[in-house]
Amino acid sequence: MTTARLVMAVAMLTVVLGCSSGGEVAGSCAGVVTYEDRDYLPTRDEDFTVGERLGIARVPECDDTPNDPGAALDEGTANAYRVEGRDPAEAIAVGDTPAGATLMEAG
Repeated sequence: MTTARLVMAVAMLTVVLGCSSGGEVAGSCAGVVTYEDRDYLPTRDEDFTVGERLGIARVPECDDTPNDPGAALDEGTANAYRVEGRDPAEAIAVGDTPAGATLMEAG
């Protein structure tokens, strides 16, 4: 999975969050990644430091909008990185490179 695909998934989640009541998403899969059997969602926090590479995160297939075939995301993978000062059970950074990684928090 490329960083562009991950950014697209994060953007889709941001749009959904902005349009929902109370900022909650019911059953949305957009932006979700799985690492070590934990699901993580992107955050808006941009103040974090990427640490060492932990392994591979899985990006599950997602089709929140079945009436819009162009919006579906295929399953993919991305690098998972440690976030300095955070336990990986709470947060990881995900992307093709450390510089392009997005902060994700366990949901």
